[in-house]
Amino acid sequence: MAKKAAKKKTVSSANNYLFTSESVTMGHPDKVSDQISDAILDAMIAKDPNSRVACETMVTTGLVIVAGEITTKSYVDIPAVVRQTIKEIGYTDPHMGFDYENCAVVVTLDQQSPDISQGVSEGTGLHKEQGAGDQGIMFGYACKETAVLMPLPIHLAHELTDRLSRVRKSKKLKWLRPDGKSQVTIEYNAKGKPQRIHTVVISTQHGPNVKYSTLKKKIIKHVIMPVLPKRLIDDKMIVHVNPTGKFVIGGPKGDCGLTGRKIIVDTYGGRGSHGGGAFSGKDPSKVDRTACYMARYVAKNLVAAGLCEAVEVQLSYAIGIAKPLSVLVDCEGTEVIDERKIEKIIKDIFPLTPKAMIKHLKMKRPIFKETAKNGHFGRKKFPWEHTDMVNKLRKAAGLPAKKKAKKKK
Repeated sequence: MAKKAAKKKTVSSANNYLFTSESVTMGHPDKVSDQISDAILDAMIAKDPNSRVACETMVTTGLVIVAGEITTKSYVDIPAVVRQTIKEIGYTDPHMGFDYENCAVVVTLDQQSPDISQGVSEGTGLHKEQGAGDQGIMFGYACKETAVLMPLPIHLAHELTDRLSRVRKSKKLKWLRPDGKSQVTIEYNAKGKPQRIHTVVISTQHGPNVKYSTLKKKIIKHVIMPVLPKRLIDDKMIVHVNPTGKFVIGGPKGDCGLTGRKIIVDTYGGRGSHGGGAFSGKDPSKVDRTACYMARYVAKNLVAAGLCEAVEVQLSYAIGIAKPLSVLVDCEGTEVIDERKIEKIIKDIFPLTPKAMIKHLKMKRPIFKETAKNGHFGRKKFPWEHTDMVNKLRKAAGLPAKKKAKKKK
C-alpha cells in the first residue's frame, strides 16, 4: 500500500527522532462518558447560565452511572439526555451489549459544597471577586506545525478518528461500529521539523461478518489515505490496522468508561505539559477547564502574532482567589523578544480572572458537548481558537501590525 502511494523516498538521519500521539473515536467508552457529562452540562447551562456543574459519568455493560455535585435553577431530564447522547454516538443495537434504549441509567447527584461556593460566588468568602473554583496549574500550547497551530501528531490522530466516525455514520462501511482509536508517529529532524509520517495505527470496532483482509483494505482506502498529507508519505511508512486481528467486542461492553480519563487526547497529545485536570462535565467556574482554554488562546495568539514559533503557557490559581498566582511562558528558544517581557504583556492585555475569562470566551453557553470528541483544541469553531489578539500583542511587543490577508475572489 505504502509503495503505491509513495511520493518520495525515505531520507533519515541519526539525529532524527520520533514522536507519537493518539486519539479515540466518539464511541470510545471514555469519550462516551465525556460526551454524556458535557451534554448534561449543556442542558443545564442552556436553561440556567449560572449553573454550577461537576458531573462524572461511568459506563459499562448495560449501565450508565451519573454522579457529582450540581447547583442549578433549571430542571433537566438527565436520563433522557443520557439516552439521546448514546443514540447520537451510535450505540443503537442491543447486540453490542450497550444501547440507548436498554441500558440502565442511575443518577446520584448532590449540591455543590457551600465551602467551595463561597469562594467562587462574587461577594462572598474572604475575597469579594469571583475566585477560582480550585487550586491548580493549567497549560496551553501552540506551534507552527499545522495551519491550526497544533502539533502535527495529535492533529492527524484527531483527523483520523473524526474520519473514521464520519465514514461509519455515512454507512459507507456498514460493518463499522462506534469504538475506535488512532495513533500517529511523526519523524522529526534534529531541528524539530516534521519530515515524514513514520507509522499510522487504526483500531476500529467492527461487526462479526467482515474478513480482516477486506477491513484492512477498506480502512486504508476510505479512512487513512484521504487524511494523510501526501508530502509526508514515503515508501517506508508503516500502517497497522486492527493489529490484534479482531475487534468485535468494544465500547462500554469491552471496557468500562469514565469521564476525564483521556486528558492527553483532549489536549496536545503529549506535547508540552499537563496540569492533571480534566475538562468534561465542569462548568466554566472551574479554572481547570476555563484557564486551560485561556492558556491555549494566549499561546495560539502569541504564535499567530509572530512572537514565537512554539510556546507553552502555564497559569496557576488558588481556590477563592481571582488573579492567577503565576504566569510562565516557554517559547522553546523561538521567541523574538525576551520571555519575561512576553509574560508581562500577557498579564497586561489578556483577561485572566475567572469572571473575565468566562466573559471574554463567551462560555456561559451550551457549547461543551462538541468539545468532548476529537479534542478541545485545534478546531476554529471554539472561541479560544480565535486569533483576534494578534495586533494587540504586536503593538505591546513594539512590532508593526499584521496586515489582514486579502480574501480570494
